[in-house]
Amino acid sequence: MATSIARFSRRGVASNLIRRCFAAEAAVALNTEAPKPKPTVSPSPSPDRVKWDYRGQRQIIPLGQWLPKVAVDAYVAPNVVLAGQVTVWDGSSVWNGAVLRGDLNKITLGFCSNVQERCVVHAAWSSPTGLPAETLIDRYVTVGAYSLLRSCTIEPECIIGQHSILMEGSLVETRSILEAGSVVPPGRRIPSGELWGGNPARFIRTLTNEETLEIPKLAVAINHLSGDYFSEFLPYSTVYLEVEKFKKSLGITV
Repeated sequence: MATSIARFSRRGVASNLIRRCFAAEAAVALNTEAPKPKPTVSPSPSPDRVKWDYRGQRQIIPLGQWLPKVAVDAYVAPNVVLAGQVTVWDGSSVWNGAVLRGDLNKITLGFCSNVQERCVVHAAWSSPTGLPAETLIDRYVTVGAYSLLRSCTIEPECIIGQHSILMEGSLVETRSILEAGSVVPPGRRIPSGELWGGNPARFIRTLTNEETLEIPKLAVAINHLSGDYFSEFLPYSTVYLEVEKFKKSLGITV
């Protein structure tokens, strides 16, 4: 009996010691503050890294092996998109917001021609009429704003009015004028020296000699106007001015 009482008393003393140890550890944990997390140090930017972001809309978009080609003296507005098989020849101009998408076939903008604001030029894989599926805009051609051209051919010295639509396989022969808002169905041919208009486009009258002489003059006038924009923006807009300013602030010789 005495042995059993001694065994129980030892167990009670041991359990009291364990409780006291846990209570002491809990009190210490409450009194000590939790360690603060170390502040993360962000890497300092390189001193020669330009702070401006040059991303955004890309003007030249290569597709596979095809890279748009722009002549040295051609004016392409900063917010124009040229993609794929696009060739912009000398003296021509592509104005604000236009899209020339040569992802399926070739698009060619000839000498001293112009594609004005918000135009969309595209080319299909093939033409249902059997005619060439590429889009060709020959020399001294003026394409009015908001026009849509798809797999069509425009011969030299023509005027395409604003908001016009030229469908696959359509052909506008030399020295012709298409009125604003005209729609040329697939495979339709606009004969040389005539004025057409309407939806679908129909013959209106024959152009006078004075009117045909004014067609290339209009293209040349727009070419001269694009020269003023070209000298202001240069091929890469005015971003180069900010780069030069930033280099000077770093003491780098321009």
